[in-house]
Amino acid sequence: MNTKFAAGFLWGGAVAAHQMEGGWDADGKGPSVADVLTGGSRGVPRRLTETIESDEFYPSHEAIDFYHRYREDVALFAEMGLKCFRTSIQWTRIFPQGDEDQPNEAGLKFYDDLFDELLKHGIQPVITLTHFEMPLHLARRYGGFRDRRVVDLFVRYARVCFERYHTKVKYWMTFNEINNQMDLSNPLYLWTNSGVTLTDQDDPREVLLKVAHHELLASAQAVAIAHEIDPELKVGCMIAYVPSYPFSCDPDDVMTAQLANRERYFFADVHVRGQYPAYARREVAAKGYDIGWRDGDAEILAAGTVDYIGFSYYMSTTVKAGAYSETRDAGRPPNSVDNPYVPTSEWGWPID
Repeated sequence: MNTKFAAGFLWGGAVAAHQMEGGWDADGKGPSVADVLTGGSRGVPRRLTETIESDEFYPSHEAIDFYHRYREDVALFAEMGLKCFRTSIQWTRIFPQGDEDQPNEAGLKFYDDLFDELLKHGIQPVITLTHFEMPLHLARRYGGFRDRRVVDLFVRYARVCFERYHTKVKYWMTFNEINNQMDLSNPLYLWTNSGVTLTDQDDPREVLLKVAHHELLASAQAVAIAHEIDPELKVGCMIAYVPSYPFSCDPDDVMTAQLANRERYFFADVHVRGQYPAYARREVAAKGYDIGWRDGDAEILAAGTVDYIGFSYYMSTTVKAGAYSETRDAGRPPNSVDNPYVPTSEWGWPID
């Protein structure tokens, strides 16, 4: 048995900028959608607050203070033998509100310095353009990715990043875990992914599909721009990989699992193939949904297919037709049931 990685294999670690940097308002950084989310734990849900409440704990505000101590941490990464390090750029360090005319030079310089430090230690940066931290201003003023204008603002931000860092960063991703928001039973995903909150007048599924369309367009345009700036750049998509097993061989359970997996893989299908799968087109047409489709969108999607698929794997789930629980653990779909063949973590997640 071969027990060695192939030459060139990138063994590393991964984080999210808002979960580690801290410095949430340092050097001109603006507030993000992450900065108004309180801490939580199993049984204690996180809250989205209208303003910063002085008696609440906001994890993104201090985190581990990587913003000020990254050199120490990168040196430790090198001691561990890391060959790559995946993190993200905080959009609000570059464009604090998201719609300014010019980027924030202090934010740009921070990432220059971080990438230089990684490269000095022989560590390849793998960079996500946005990881659950879009500008709060874009969420509050525009309704997040409901509004197609935010597509243009994201694309402009992506261009700034590619132009500035293309000689230092070869591997990129556009949106982190873009498919999380398909789970409409947890509205927090729409907020963290897309800066969207639902109203009583909304059809949640229609809003989701419009947001998805706008983000797929934004991602495709970013990929095309990266390749235009530097053909050597590799730009991928990133999904949460949570495969669903049928609880039994009952055809209804099998179909439930197939549909659950289809929801999970929808975004990757479009990113890779450059077009909507037939089942998605049928749903939009049958329901009469307005997803913001315009002439030319098909060409944009086709021209911006990704170079690779990134994914995070947390657990598997087991689903059963007709099952529904409003108290299921976070991350598990509401029609999930316990898998009697695998243990679970303290969070109730299957260890598989």
